[in-house]
Amino acid sequence: MLDGVMLLWFLLTGAALLFVAIDIRSTPEAAVLKWGFVLTTAYTGVFGAFLYVLGCREPLPGLHERYVAVRWRQVLGSTIHCVAGDGVGILAGAVLSAVFGFSGTGEMIVEYVLGFAFGWTIFQALFMRDMAGGSYSRSLTSAFVPELLSMNLLMAGMIPTMMALKMRIASAVDPLAPGFWFVMSMALLVGFVCAYPINWWLVAYHLKHGMMTVRPADASAAGHEFAPHVDTGGTPRAGHGPAMGRTARPRPSVPLMAILSFLALAAGVVIASAVGI
Repeated sequence: MLDGVMLLWFLLTGAALLFVAIDIRSTPEAAVLKWGFVLTTAYTGVFGAFLYVLGCREPLPGLHERYVAVRWRQVLGSTIHCVAGDGVGILAGAVLSAVFGFSGTGEMIVEYVLGFAFGWTIFQALFMRDMAGGSYSRSLTSAFVPELLSMNLLMAGMIPTMMALKMRIASAVDPLAPGFWFVMSMALLVGFVCAYPINWWLVAYHLKHGMMTVRPADASAAGHEFAPHVDTGGTPRAGHGPAMGRTARPRPSVPLMAILSFLALAAGVVIASAVGI
């Protein structure tokens, strides 16, 4: 039964990934988020494709700016960016843990460190450095706290999911077995759901970017005047979220949200321990 479910999952994931990889090429979105949707679809299959169609795909020519301006789509873009980048490091950590025989707490630490490192230094700071004036060091500084909070909630959902499924799927410890990738897909899907609320808060206070619109310099779209986050030069700009004027002081405060994010992560670890970490 389970083998059939996994086979269906991978077949649907392959079809969804092919669709998104081809279709997103014509979507006027920033390159980093195009890669984000492709990677997230590889992780979460038809769910990633559904989110792409519902949240990013331009419904009609010239409407992308207004289409993605609503808050929930902005938050979707922020969460996609988090899960896609962190997911690469987490998967690498899971494979390395299996190869070197790490399990339980050791595996969690490796996955967390590699996931955070790749998400922060590459997918956030490096790919979005133009929003910090082209300075990589300044981009690293500005991206650290948002990436940390988002990563904590992502792992809070992933850790108990991985551990619970590994207790039931024997092949989940072998990177050469389909069960391993099925478990990681389910964990990333749950992690995505858990990370969405914190990304809502981050986007609301402009601590993270949301969805963007990037068009060629000679493009002319009917909705540009409604979207301050559109860029016609091919490079995402800093003012690409909704209402990017003067921002109110975050409530709750950033330190308090950081504490809450670590408490959520700790809760995930406790749940994982209860199911046999």
